[in-house]
Amino acid sequence: MKNRLLSKNASTPLATTLPTLITTLFSLLLIFATLFFGEHITNNFHDIWQLVTGNADRYQSIVVWQWRASRLFSALIIGAGLGVSGAVFQSLVRNPLGSPDITGFNVGAFTGVLISIALFGNLYWLSVFSAILGGLFSALLVYLFAYRDGHSGFRLIIVGIAISATLTAFNQWLSLTVSLETAMTAALWSAGSLNGMTWSRILPAALLITVFLICAFLLNTRMKLLEMGDDTAAALGVSVNKSRLILMFVGVALTAVATAITGPIAFISLAAPQIARRLANNANVSLGSSALVGAILLLLADFIAQHGWENSTLPVGLVTISLGGIYLVYLITREGKL
Repeated sequence: MKNRLLSKNASTPLATTLPTLITTLFSLLLIFATLFFGEHITNNFHDIWQLVTGNADRYQSIVVWQWRASRLFSALIIGAGLGVSGAVFQSLVRNPLGSPDITGFNVGAFTGVLISIALFGNLYWLSVFSAILGGLFSALLVYLFAYRDGHSGFRLIIVGIAISATLTAFNQWLSLTVSLETAMTAALWSAGSLNGMTWSRILPAALLITVFLICAFLLNTRMKLLEMGDDTAAALGVSVNKSRLILMFVGVALTAVATAITGPIAFISLAAPQIARRLANNANVSLGSSALVGAILLLLADFIAQHGWENSTLPVGLVTISLGGIYLVYLITREGKL
């Protein structure tokens, strides 16, 4: 009996380390493939080494370090933001379905950007600010309509789905009433894409996402206490309603900034926290693991979007929403809602 216990305990570090090692190796391979695989780059190691050391010709250097590297960085920082946003909301509602994709906060951010484009044109920072306002407005609606002597996670999700459907109908109506040029701009943007993501475009947004990520990690202790229940958290000195509202603001802001610069990208915030939890074999949702898995998922989806179909590049949002539909059916089935 003692030997079996020792054997079981000895295997625990391996069971924890192996998924981390595999994930790290896969991430490095994916980053390498994103930078150096595909057209315009010769695939022999000598030329790749020339690129790494800065001795390659000017054209290939521009392709890799100006175009592909900026797109790679965009996928990583936006994916991390979406992963943490999903982890925050799933922790608050204590349900794996409680992500901005399901509760309609990204649709609210889309509504904000759509109104901004219709009224003022496609202005970058105004779109970001409008996305945050739209996301906060949808979150406020969900929060108010779901309140019945407290908040139930399942009720928040159901109300969120209803608000999402209402805002989606409003977005479609607004798209039909604006000019053709504005409607086409909104339609292209709504697919969710990393195309044309340059350093000058992503760095200001990355700074904003980083600020909100730091805020989320600083609030991690409060979030863990809220997971124990409102009464327990209050007994331990946590201001429950204030902490929940601050966490909701940070989660909405992460989703809204990502939505403003790429368009709505589904699936990442839904799946990243749950995949991270299973990889770590942990019952709790980890913000750090969710950020890492979210970054890898978006990078992988973008790689599929670029190279999965010959002579065509799909918006990454189409790839993620296809994967997300399958994953959502799995989650609902697993939760016993069907």
